[in-house]
Amino acid sequence: MREWTREERYQVLESPEQVKELHERIKTSAWRQTYHVQPVTGLSSDPNGFAFHKGVWHLFYQWCPWGAVHGLKYWYHVTSLDLVHWKNEGVGLAPDTYYDNKGAHSGSAISDGENLYFFYTGNHRDEDWTRTPYTCAAKLGDDGKPVKREKPLFGPRDDYSEHQRDPKIVWNEEKKRYYIFIGAQTLDGKGTAQVYSSEKLFEGWKFEGQLHVVGYEDFGGMWECPYIVNISGKDLLIFSPQYTKLPGRAESTNHNVYFIGTMDYDTLTFAPDEGFSHLDYGFDFYAAQGAANVGDPDKGILLAWIGLPDNHYASAEEDWEGSMSLPRELRIKDGHLYQYPVKEVMALRDEEIKPEGKLPKAAEMELTCDGGDLDLNLFTLADGNGGLTIHYDASSQTMTIDKSHLTLRFNEAVGEKLDMPLRTPLKKLNVFIDHSSVEIFANDGEETFTAHVYPTKEETGYTLVGNAVAKLWPYKASVKDDFVI
Repeated sequence: MREWTREERYQVLESPEQVKELHERIKTSAWRQTYHVQPVTGLSSDPNGFAFHKGVWHLFYQWCPWGAVHGLKYWYHVTSLDLVHWKNEGVGLAPDTYYDNKGAHSGSAISDGENLYFFYTGNHRDEDWTRTPYTCAAKLGDDGKPVKREKPLFGPRDDYSEHQRDPKIVWNEEKKRYYIFIGAQTLDGKGTAQVYSSEKLFEGWKFEGQLHVVGYEDFGGMWECPYIVNISGKDLLIFSPQYTKLPGRAESTNHNVYFIGTMDYDTLTFAPDEGFSHLDYGFDFYAAQGAANVGDPDKGILLAWIGLPDNHYASAEEDWEGSMSLPRELRIKDGHLYQYPVKEVMALRDEEIKPEGKLPKAAEMELTCDGGDLDLNLFTLADGNGGLTIHYDASSQTMTIDKSHLTLRFNEAVGEKLDMPLRTPLKKLNVFIDHSSVEIFANDGEETFTAHVYPTKEETGYTLVGNAVAKLWPYKASVKDDFVI
């Protein structure tokens, strides 16, 4: 693994020519995705600025141009008309002011119908590397590029630690006010969220107080990427607790969780209907962000970074890393959250092929299950051995995914085997395979599991044992791997 100096990680991108050769090199990688958003060069992490505006879906991702390393962060911009076919638009926000001199960090977006507004964390560092996080704003210009507000909306509060970031902007129709939720850490090291409000987007912001999630006053050491939305009359709260281990999650200290309950904006209290649930049970799913302006009160649209902070992946040897998950439709039914790829993804299905033991590089596999245990092994060798093993135990209604049998192993110390418990017996399993990722949806989105995988050229097979019928569709490409800076 390459060691990067601070100077290398935080160098400023002054010309596309600085990374053109890198793009030319990595675009030939066997692990480049064909229907997932991925970095044009270097590293992608958190999704940002996800919103629907004037017929176009806008999405940005945290981007470090230089390689598979966290350093000076930009917002890179992609657009889509259908949430499936994505076009590279180039740099959206650059760290080019005093307030964000060491990074345009994560944030969100909202449209008022006429304009699209962005809210992000400006990561400022002094000469002694002391961090000051500012909450900054921008507006989409006529040329399709965000134009920054001259000054931040507000700075950090000194009654919290330096960890104050990831502003999520929401509109509350009842209060006729905008609210910003900011992931934060208290001075005694507890995770929380700050809440600000204003009647206007670019002015008048007032600190309202700290979010109180009943029963979770001491949960994790920092809450990244808070997100709240009302779906079918229920409030859904999502965030990423850090610096804590959770049962059944091996050695990971970074998670993505959700609560279904009721948000009281008068008291800033979220009352969960029950305890937290994992948004995704996989090895690599983090910093999920919901889209603004979905336009349907009965659903949300969400995607996440396929990756985790502090983890490293096999593609790092090629100087790139990361991708976005498939966009998911969120529904709340019978008090539970269901997540499934947006219906437009199904248009990528090519002509169905007979499942004969060989996997296309990009595909969807659907299993219809009829009871009993099940074993599905993906990316096996020619003799059927190895691969990503997926075992379903019918007696406990638990699926266990183990990646330790793949040739290229990574993040072993964090954990290579995880469980995905189901609420109901397994009836259906949909597996979405791209060149370096797997996304598993059980029982039409009852639970999900996302992971990076890096199969070698010998790992092209699969085996299936159990009472299940398989269908297999190769997938068409839907992302443009164009060099646009």
